[in-house]
Amino acid sequence: MVSFAQGPRVLLGQVVVTPNALSVLSGEDLASALARHAAGDWGEVDAHDRDANERALREGGRLLSVYRSSGGGVKFYVITEWDRSATTVLLPEDY
Repeated sequence: MVSFAQGPRVLLGQVVVTPNALSVLSGEDLASALARHAAGDWGEVDAHDRDANERALREGGRLLSVYRSSGGGVKFYVITEWDRSATTVLLPEDY
């Protein structure tokens, strides 16, 4: 369960989901991933991307999270723009 006791760490801005991601991800997968991303749980990113995300929170920059769908383990990304104006959910082939 994601907790926002002190509020979200990431402001998502406008949320956009690519048609490809929308065709394979459930609403539950999307809601869970967006909540985790907003809370600063970056999912399956490597150490380099995890450090980059933490630095981006302090200094500004784009944020990347990697998750897998509950139904079939489909890998997908959640990316928030540097200015926090938009967050996009997409599959690797959409990138």
